[in-house]
Amino acid sequence: MNKEEIIEKINAFMSDEFEVDVEDIQPEAILKDTLGLDSLDYVDLVVSIESHFGVKLIESDFSGITTFQTFYDLIDQKLQAKHA
Repeated sequence: MNKEEIIEKINAFMSDEFEVDVEDIQPEAILKDTLGLDSLDYVDLVVSIESHFGVKLIESDFSGITTFQTFYDLIDQKLQAKHA
């Protein structure tokens, strides 16, 4: 799966899961603000990522994650490590 496919898949399920317009999901947008995330929503996000991509996320993975771009990069890195 290439980076563009990862981004498309993330945007599609985030739009559905968090009821946000796909147009609002931009690489430079703030993840927490755009999705309106609270602590329980982060749990939903982790579960969704694990089910869609088969990678595990832990709390420390989210340190430094502010924008969608940094989130895309995290998932890309996790997938690369999984297939290495």
